[in-house]
Amino acid sequence: MGAEAIYVRIAIRAPLERVWELTQTPELHSRWDLRFNSIVPTETLPSGGYRFRYERTMPLHTIRGTGTSIGERRRPDGTRTSALRFDTGDRLSPLGNGRGYWRYEPHGDGTVFITGYQYAANWGVLDRLGVRRLVGWMTAWSFDRLRIWAETGVEPERWPVWSALRFWSAGRPRASRCERRAPGRDAMADAPATLDGLEAP
Repeated sequence: MGAEAIYVRIAIRAPLERVWELTQTPELHSRWDLRFNSIVPTETLPSGGYRFRYERTMPLHTIRGTGTSIGERRRPDGTRTSALRFDTGDRLSPLGNGRGYWRYEPHGDGTVFITGYQYAANWGVLDRLGVRRLVGWMTAWSFDRLRIWAETGVEPERWPVWSALRFWSAGRPRASRCERRAPGRDAMADAPATLDGLEAP
């Protein structure tokens, strides 16, 4: 996993508890996150997290994989975190095994929501030529779609991915509303300690 990790940060004018609900409930998560069509928990882990399977439907093919996740709701600094590991045996998936985190920071009446994740590239040179940038864009666009849902109640299905082409629509999700580079540090620098101890998928 020598390539640059993906980092996305967005400010959401909604309570931390609401952002936590929309991101930590699997059936809600898969509604706003372009990277998944379904996320199904399959097993509770001894560590307190859970194991899940996921799907992403592509033209003519559905990518399937597995993952593990664990969240921390109470931390001394008032933040929350979620750690994730994922993998797939599908060579048609651009993402192989990976690891990452979500970080939730209370900010006034709102929440700063951050992710950093790294993955092994199944597509080699294509990953360097543009796939990784596309995956980063998908993440950022999805984060803004989440923001709209949390702030306004407008459900994510109102914004299918092709709505990104509707340049005349001021309210549409935009990846450009997100910060895409970790300020002065590695994208994985804020990963919680739970990530290192998380079970393999």
